[in-house]
Amino acid sequence: MTTLIHGGIIVNEGMRRQADIIVEDDRIKEIIPEGISACSTDSFDVVLDASGCYVLPGVIDSHVHFRDPGLTHKGDMHTESLAALAGGVTTVFDMPNTKPQTTTVEALHEKQSIAEQKMHVNYAFFPGVTNDNLEELQHIDTTTIPGFKLFMGSSTGNMLVDREQALEAIFRFAGEKGITLMAHCEDTETINRHMAYYKQLTGSDDPDVRLHPLIRNEEACMKSSELGVRLAQKYDTHFHIAHVSTACELEMIKGLGHAHRHITCEATVAHLLFSTVDYDTLGTRIKCNPAVKGFLDREALRRALVDDTVSTVGTDHAPHTLEEKSGGCAKAMSGMPMIQFSLISMLSLVDEGVLSMERLVQLMAHNPAKLFGVSQRGFLRQGYKADMAIVKQCDEPWTLTKDCILSRCGWSPLEGRQMQWRVKSTILNGRIAFADGKVNENTHGEPVRFEK
Repeated sequence: MTTLIHGGIIVNEGMRRQADIIVEDDRIKEIIPEGISACSTDSFDVVLDASGCYVLPGVIDSHVHFRDPGLTHKGDMHTESLAALAGGVTTVFDMPNTKPQTTTVEALHEKQSIAEQKMHVNYAFFPGVTNDNLEELQHIDTTTIPGFKLFMGSSTGNMLVDREQALEAIFRFAGEKGITLMAHCEDTETINRHMAYYKQLTGSDDPDVRLHPLIRNEEACMKSSELGVRLAQKYDTHFHIAHVSTACELEMIKGLGHAHRHITCEATVAHLLFSTVDYDTLGTRIKCNPAVKGFLDREALRRALVDDTVSTVGTDHAPHTLEEKSGGCAKAMSGMPMIQFSLISMLSLVDEGVLSMERLVQLMAHNPAKLFGVSQRGFLRQGYKADMAIVKQCDEPWTLTKDCILSRCGWSPLEGRQMQWRVKSTILNGRIAFADGKVNENTHGEPVRFEK
């Protein structure tokens, strides 16, 4: 099948230009600059008019929780990947804290089998390292995974790695094998101490959510991140800090200088959009771990998007039911659904002058592909897989309402926001997977391959 994407402005590899894209089957066959005729539109099976639109590489979201298996009452690979397609996201890396946890080869294969049946975007899965499963994980084909996920604090069950000997072994092995460690960095002892203090201070077993950023504060983040950085430097390990939330962590990373290439970090859309003032109106809807912090931290994160301190932007998409989000710091579950509206939310930051569209594409497509070694995706290049997001700026703003939400949980912390952008179409492996508000549920994703 041949497809012509005609009349759009391509944003790719630091440039924007008017060009047509010819897709043959699942790959980009040719990119034709403006002024050079592609030939008659009659010679194509599908012609997609992208006039007035920007054509971007499909978003690679390297941090999602799609809830399969075991937690599917609030989302699963089917519903959440449909939401992803509607948001211009074509590839996701799913996290290991499911039921059962993805901490064995068998559990990884189970997830991959589920994805073959249910996933509508391209996919890969992080196995999780624990205090005692490193020998098990040594048998995984590393060309099928983006890396290992490491919880260096603030976790449940045996996902928390808190033994010094285990941490040393994990960093040593990852360094020797060239495996990326993506880490959740919050110090559990510090969090527990703060939680106990605020429970006593407030006389409540479930302190108000506005205390969440004081319980999971910069001390908790820094203590854990600093430990990870020291071990990564010791063993020459690529260490990717997930969802950085504090200015002090950013300063630490920036201060590494040349060593920065081994220590990278992710900012999430939530930490870029929200700050502590939003707890007053949104409450536990924006409760996540690490916590949404103050205005100065948010502004530091925004600046770090353009000074090369932040390498990737993800969502940490984590659907919960609204019932599960009830309570305060102790009882309300942490996490929020963000994937469907992540790209248009970041485009709003482009409108505000926070970053350029070219830099947005780098953070949400190019860099995840390069950082994790994704094979032939993440760029608009001849011969690459044809994954694209076609976006358009609206003449009038529109209001995000509940009826357009595709995630099974049925809510978004962005409800009521005025949006200036829409995803017009999403192309997945050469096929139109989403167009003009409708998802093609017959579209199926593929397993991602990694070049190690």
